[in-house]
Amino acid sequence: MPEFGKKSNARGAGLGLLSMGIYATHDVIIKHLGQAYSPVQIVFFAALLSFPLLSVILLNDKREGSLRPIHPGWVIARVVTTVITGLCAFYAFSTLPLAQVYPLLFALPLLVTVFSIPLLGEKVGIHRWAAVILGLIGVVIVVRPGQSDLALGHFAAMTAAVTGALASVIVRRIGSEERSVVLLLSPLLGNVIAMGLSLPFIWVPLQLPDLGLMAVIAIFGLTASFLQILAYRAGEAAIVAPMQYSQILWAIFYGWIIFDESVDSTTLIGAGVVIASGLYIVFREATAQTSENQPVLRTRGRSETVTAPRSSLLGRVLGLRARNSRS
Repeated sequence: MPEFGKKSNARGAGLGLLSMGIYATHDVIIKHLGQAYSPVQIVFFAALLSFPLLSVILLNDKREGSLRPIHPGWVIARVVTTVITGLCAFYAFSTLPLAQVYPLLFALPLLVTVFSIPLLGEKVGIHRWAAVILGLIGVVIVVRPGQSDLALGHFAAMTAAVTGALASVIVRRIGSEERSVVLLLSPLLGNVIAMGLSLPFIWVPLQLPDLGLMAVIAIFGLTASFLQILAYRAGEAAIVAPMQYSQILWAIFYGWIIFDESVDSTTLIGAGVVIASGLYIVFREATAQTSENQPVLRTRGRSETVTAPRSSLLGRVLGLRARNSRS
């Protein structure tokens, strides 16, 4: 097993929990705004309001080079997948109970494992294949096809998990060669352009307090990403990564207090199965002499969206790298 420093891991876990709490609050605001506005409109303004904040951060990247991508095809593919991820995730949060959205999004590490085989040429053994299959069974338990009405939000959440995993694997494929500025700015520009073109068809007059909440979404997303960077610098990835699953506790709490949502036992069982499979993959990859390939541990953070940039890229720009990390 990897050697863990107790003090640093406690700090890393604490920062990871704080990060996930902020992300969950970020998602609550999305759900609240989704009662009055289309996800397209929310994504557009969240992207627009993220620009000034991210631009200031990107000034730290002093490396010479242009904004022309080295791998334009892969960069475009990542932009498309990231735009779809953000739009689908925002729609799912707007329309589904929070406690149903997170278990579906938790399938992302399982899918990263699967997509790393054809896109990165990594090898996945029978143990992790079994965990992936078990996790997908957990997703089926949450969705309950044939026993409950499937809403568009369920398909949106599952689509966000798929495209989010693809976007993460693409970054792993080209991240060592492309400038971080290109990889961070291109999805933001893609969201502004794509949502901006769609905006006239779904426009709802925007109230000033709601515009303020959209700015809060942008601030919370960047803040949570920064805290994730600090968490992975402080502690081992195998300790910090499982903290993402604390979001299900926030979902139950916020759903009950704010939205009067209840959680049934079937959803909790399905979520437990997905979480257990994800944890198994994390600890399996962290075990010495078990795996040379670590697609999940090196794919840090939750699904990358317009307000939640990939933390490893943000850390690279800020000059903050995770300990013992090659991602």
